[in-house]
Amino acid sequence: MKVHLMYRDRDFDLPPEIAASVPADRRHQQREEEKAALRRALPRNANTLIQDLELDRLLGAMAAGDRFLLAVAETAMFSSLTDPQEITYRQRVLADCLAHPAVVRQIYDLAVEAVVAERQHLRLWSRSSADWAVRRSIEVLRLFADVLKRLRRIAEDHAAAFDSEAFVALFSMLTSELDDAYLARVDAHLRELRFDSGLKMSAWLGEGNKGERYVLGRPLARRRRSLRALLARQAPSSYTFQIAERDQAGLRALSDLREVGLALVADAMVRSCEHILDFFRLLRGECGFYISCLNLEERLGEKGGLTSFPVPLSPGTHSFATSGLFDVSLRLTVDGRVVSNDVAADGKSLVMITGANQGGKTTFLRSVGQAQLMMQCGMFVAAESFRADTSSGVFTHFKREEDATMTSGKFDEELGRMSEIVDDLAPDGLLLCNESFASTNEREGSDIARRLIGALRESGIKLVYVTHMYDLAQGLYSRDGSGALFLRAERYADGHRTFRLVEGEPLPTSYGEDVFKRIFGRDVSAAIEGQTVADDHLASSVDACARGENDGGG
Repeated sequence: MKVHLMYRDRDFDLPPEIAASVPADRRHQQREEEKAALRRALPRNANTLIQDLELDRLLGAMAAGDRFLLAVAETAMFSSLTDPQEITYRQRVLADCLAHPAVVRQIYDLAVEAVVAERQHLRLWSRSSADWAVRRSIEVLRLFADVLKRLRRIAEDHAAAFDSEAFVALFSMLTSELDDAYLARVDAHLRELRFDSGLKMSAWLGEGNKGERYVLGRPLARRRRSLRALLARQAPSSYTFQIAERDQAGLRALSDLREVGLALVADAMVRSCEHILDFFRLLRGECGFYISCLNLEERLGEKGGLTSFPVPLSPGTHSFATSGLFDVSLRLTVDGRVVSNDVAADGKSLVMITGANQGGKTTFLRSVGQAQLMMQCGMFVAAESFRADTSSGVFTHFKREEDATMTSGKFDEELGRMSEIVDDLAPDGLLLCNESFASTNEREGSDIARRLIGALRESGIKLVYVTHMYDLAQGLYSRDGSGALFLRAERYADGHRTFRLVEGEPLPTSYGEDVFKRIFGRDVSAAIEGQTVADDHLASSVDACARGENDGGG
């Protein structure tokens, strides 16, 4: 049985430790080794993306406190699709989920119920003999059959309301392969496998009259002997013997015979359980991704954030156009209004962003990275509209705060991180830079950044670059006005920031004095004059002290 809610022709590849994990309670409290297994399976830059793009808030909203859903969301987020058709396939599934959230949550809950119940039976039936394996498998298969019946009932009731190829195929499979006749046969087989009438086996006598080539026959049927037959005392069709109660060796021998006869049956039943369990695990994992998307959509809806399905385009086209794009993490954090941005950068391999300090540049950069990742895992995006080509990988190079534990300088650390990124970058990749190489002087930083940007663009990499280095931005603007888009954080003459980005030529100032005035309540020039007066007074005091003219006498 196939699920195929994530891919048209293959299963969603969760790490085995995560796929097989079972929560201690309904909140899926995940063990440390399971979380470590997930981290090993994620790309090398996953933690960097989470830090720079503030994805922990986004992923937390998707998980809604559920550790398993967090693992599923992280796996999907960092396993980006590059084929627009695969992305569209997921978008249609998600559209069905958004239209019928209650039905999808019922399906997910049933999958969770089956996986959890199987593990509970594993704890109860801890013995490893063939007899115990058969008994446990019967109980588990009965449980699975009950869940499958309820899944089929959901499919029958709601199949007509779902339009996506994935749900149509899933519901069709549930209704056609799990009809009443099939489930009745399963129930009958399970009753037979209880061997209530005893075990019937045949065997050949081998060397030394030892039994070999054991074959398990169909279970013995319960037969009621008529009164006439009992009175006639007809000879029995078979002969029996009875083991004495204290004959331990005889009981062990009989038990060994039973184990031999049940070995093949036990193996087949255990494999049947695993096959159906794999289906429920896949259903839980793949349906879990869409549950996490529903969680995020509900949270954003509560905050008033609009979402839409993006238009994915083939890689290498350098397409990027959006309206109403906002930072998901910021929207989830604040209660007030969040400013969105409109950008038209089709055909541009470089978007250079300059302008006033605290004008929304980094926030916009995060929103671009979030939207790209969300689009490439088949989700909606936080925008009124979004269109972009898919990338071979999303990478970030953001400035870091000073770290007292660093064994080298801050500039060396920046170069080292950029070197690792370049090693992982492939053609059609997307690199988001925030104040890269600002830890050195402007002339040196601009020269390094200019060379890097040129080399990466020639290699087919698309860049979105935030910088305060006027030499870098103005130099690129004067030479590459057509191949790049230059945005500037909007600022009014009175210093007010709108937190919107508008097209514009780089300016030689970032208006740091506005920030100074907002924090200290006065202009920089007044502060400088005040400091100058204070310095003059201090100098006069020092001179007086030297001459012994102050009140203290020296």
